Amino acid sequence: MAGNTFGRVFRVTTWGESHGTAIGAVIDGCPPGIALDLERIQGEMARRRPGQGGASSPRKEPDTIEILSGVFTPAGEGGPRTTGTPISLIVFNKDAHSTSYDDLRDVFRPGHGDFTYQAKYGIRDHRGGGRASARETAARVAAGAVAAQILQHHGIEVVACTIALGGIRISRREMAAIHDNLYCCPDPEAAERMDRRVREVRGQGDTVGGIVEIRANCPPGLGEPVFDKLEADLAHGLMSIGAVKGVEFGAGFAAADLLGSENNDSIKTTGFASNNAGGVLAGISSGQELVIRVAVKPIPSIAKAQATINRAGEAVTIKVGGRHDISAIPRIIPVCEAMVRLTLIDHLLRQRCAGR
Repeated sequence: MAGNTFGRVFRVTTWGESHGTAIGAVIDGCPPGIALDLERIQGEMARRRPGQGGASSPRKEPDTIEILSGVFTPAGEGGPRTTGTPISLIVFNKDAHSTSYDDLRDVFRPGHGDFTYQAKYGIRDHRGGGRASARETAARVAAGAVAAQILQHHGIEVVACTIALGGIRISRREMAAIHDNLYCCPDPEAAERMDRRVREVRGQGDTVGGIVEIRANCPPGLGEPVFDKLEADLAHGLMSIGAVKGVEFGAGFAAADLLGSENNDSIKTTGFASNNAGGVLAGISSGQELVIRVAVKPIPSIAKAQATINRAGEAVTIKVGGRHDISAIPRIIPVCEAMVRLTLIDHLLRQRCAGR
């Protein structure tokens, strides 16, 4: 299986399956001498792990990270530093209930990769989706947490929040509020309505989607035209997350309804007058804030009856059991942040390698 590695200079390869022994990531290209705060890495893992209420699955995974290589603690120093060699990160699966998927051994679940994996490989791991499971994103978050600690030395921070869930959108933005509710929503009143909506849909045996917005302060000059534009690589990373079905920057699709005079971000002596471009011009960061939004589809595992086929091509009806999220939000938020961080650190190091 190809396609498990992301990045050119800061390269991340993830491995493992939802119901396998473990999942993990190998980071190649991390600069040496970076002090790593293991508690910060574990803190990011805690934001993504299941079993925390709200829209989350009841699966209980501690998601404790172990670092197998690539770090060393010099004498007299309190913590590990990167050595410049590959960093191997591992998380052992502790609470996989594989028997819940026995009835799906020969049935293709609607909205999942069951049919396409079978078509491509002629074999698939039916237990929780195997490699296609959202469980794989834990490895991305671990790698992204390492990237975050390098980016902080360059003053770059990445923050994401929920701006829509289950058809409910925010009407105001108080970023401090994202730490005060289950959905990382900057509008406290909208967060309450989102929670009621999630509870309502849970009772119906269904799921909901939403929109996550990611923002990052970014220095000018990152990005490689023509095919490696910064927003192209950001879109690549974000679209590689299983639940993401759309990405937009700045004004995004709304720009299609604007005139050029309305959409252009005029430049004044004090800087840009607006940010419809979302912080990227001609594929290169402008120094303005990166503004990215992703559309997150509803979780495809639902308790309602659905029509599908089995491996013999026969029509069947299924109800998906097991333990599943009602929405990928909010657990997808640290995953989105991780993919933006991995993209930015890769382009930052590419810029440095080019001597620019």
